[in-house]
Amino acid sequence: MTPESLLPVAFLLIALAIAGALKVHAVLTDARNRVAAAERLAAARGRCLSLAAQELRGPGLALMAQAAQMVPGPRREGEETPLEGVAQQLLRLADDLADFATEPSPRRLHEAPSLLGPVVDAAVAAVAAQIRPGRRHWQVDPALRSLTVKADSRALEGALAALLRRAARHSRDGDVIALRHVVGSETVAIVVEDEGDGLPAQDLVTSATGPITGTRGLDLGLTLARSLAAAHGGDIRLESAPGIGARAWLTLPRARLLEPA
Repeated sequence: MTPESLLPVAFLLIALAIAGALKVHAVLTDARNRVAAAERLAAARGRCLSLAAQELRGPGLALMAQAAQMVPGPRREGEETPLEGVAQQLLRLADDLADFATEPSPRRLHEAPSLLGPVVDAAVAAVAAQIRPGRRHWQVDPALRSLTVKADSRALEGALAALLRRAARHSRDGDVIALRHVVGSETVAIVVEDEGDGLPAQDLVTSATGPITGTRGLDLGLTLARSLAAAHGGDIRLESAPGIGARAWLTLPRARLLEPA
């Protein structure tokens, strides 16, 4: 076979290679366009959530001011009027919407060895400052404080604060909220236990994307906590017993637990 006779075959192979490259380029271009469109849509939805949060804060603060004027004089510690309860719900919803609006997707973690003591203390302090009126008794197992995990401490604090906030909402002034840990063969868990109303199982949001069948509505803070845990390869699980209270598990892969030297 002469070199001249090989030219048509070479041209055919080149043409096929060019066609394949053009097809791959078209597929990649379409994928990039889809990603860009999804990012624009996510940014637009984030802006809408931020605006909604701002709109909710105004009525919430106005209701709080109105409630304070309607009940002059001293009150018992922890006493809350129905109007103040509605105002607090609006303000909490505004906070949850604002958190959702600023959540990056996909989430980027800045992992480092993180001692859980400061993480727990920061989450408790943030939630305790938001309980108005009333207070909770926080009990933290000293062994939990001494654990060190490889994680994004800010993200972990945010997830834990969401669980503590939920426990505070469904408990009463003077109730105990306890934090401890459970180490298993595959996971390590931060456990939050409260003495609250113990919502029936159908009132708990059990999935970030699943249907909501309960009467309490969407718990955005819990959904955000799940996304923070999932970014670490973990999850959030809830248990409840009516009249007794609830227990929340923030689980992480066992490999994230750093053993002491």
